Amino acid sequence: MKPITTLVSTWSDGLFVLAGEHRHQEFAGQPVRALASDGRGGALAIVNGHSLKYRTPDGVWSTIADTEFDLACCVASGDVVYAGTDDARVLRISAGGDVVELHSFHEVPGRNKWYSGQALVDGRMLGPPLGVRSIAASADGAVLLANIHVGGIPRSTDGGRTWQPTIDIDSDVHEVRIHPNRPNIVIAAAALGLCSSQDGGATWMIESEGLHASYCSAVAFVADEIFVAASAHHFASEGAIYRRPLDSPASLSAVGGGLPTWLGGIADTQCIATHGPAVAIADRSGSLYLSTNSGGSWSRQTEGLPSPSSVLIVEQSTYSIKVARRDSRRPT
Repeated sequence: MKPITTLVSTWSDGLFVLAGEHRHQEFAGQPVRALASDGRGGALAIVNGHSLKYRTPDGVWSTIADTEFDLACCVASGDVVYAGTDDARVLRISAGGDVVELHSFHEVPGRNKWYSGQALVDGRMLGPPLGVRSIAASADGAVLLANIHVGGIPRSTDGGRTWQPTIDIDSDVHEVRIHPNRPNIVIAAAALGLCSSQDGGATWMIESEGLHASYCSAVAFVADEIFVAASAHHFASEGAIYRRPLDSPASLSAVGGGLPTWLGGIADTQCIATHGPAVAIADRSGSLYLSTNSGGSWSRQTEGLPSPSSVLIVEQSTYSIKVARRDSRRPT
C-alpha cells in the first residue's frame, strides 16, 4: 500500500494533516467541514461555511467558488461538484466555479414534512438546522442521494433535474454512502440503525441486531465489509464501531484489533474514512485511530484535536511529506 496522508477537519480550528509521524495544521482558526475526494487524488473542503476549496495532491489549496449559501456537504461527480446546504438546498458547481441551485430539489414530494434535527437539551436548543447532512453520487454519475436531516434520502437519476423520496423521514438519517464499484449497493446511518439498499437507494432495509444502541451516525465501505458507528444518542459520552460482511446476512459485531471498545463520544457524520485497506476514525473527543489492513489492527495517531467535522484519506505525495516535516513543530 502506498503511504497515506489523513486529513481531519474541525468545526472551529482548520484542518490537521497527518503523514506518518508528522502533523501540521492548515486554515488555523477557521471552521472547515465536509472533506471529500475529488476522485483524482485531491480533496475538496468547505471553509468558513461559504467557500468550496480544492487541495491538490501536492497540498496546494485554491478556491473553486465562494457562495452566499451556508454550505454543509459536497461530493464530486466527474467535473461537477454537488453541494448541500444548511437550509436544505442542492447546488451544482462547475469546475469553473459557476454555482447553480437545483430548484427541482424544492419540489421533492413530502418536503413540507421535513423538520429540523434540533432538540432542547438542558434548556438549550442543540443540534443542526434542517439541511442536507450528507450527499453521495455513484461512480457512474447515474444516481444522486441527498441525506436530509430530518427528511429521508431524496434520490435523483437524472443529474438532479428531478427527485423522489425514498426512506421514511422518521428514520432520521445521518449519513449516506454509495459503494465505489457497485452503485446498486448503498448504506446509510440512521437513528433506527444501519440502513442498506440493493437497488441504488430506491428501497431500504434497516437492521440493528448486534448493536449496543440503534443510533447510528456514520458509515463506510471497508473492502468487502460495512463499518458503522453507533451510540445511545448524538450527545453520548461514548460510542462504538461495528462491522459486518457486505454480502452476508450476519449480525453486526464490534470492531476489535486494538480499536477501543468505547470511543470518546460518537464518530459523527463523515468521521469514518477509507482508502483501499486504510481506515481512519475520529471521535468527538478528538482522537484519531488508523488501520492499514481493513480494520484488522489499529493505532491511535493523535488525540486532543478540536471537535472533528470530517476525515479524508489521500495518498501521500513528496510535497506533503516535505511540508509535514517542515511544519511538524508548528504549534497546533
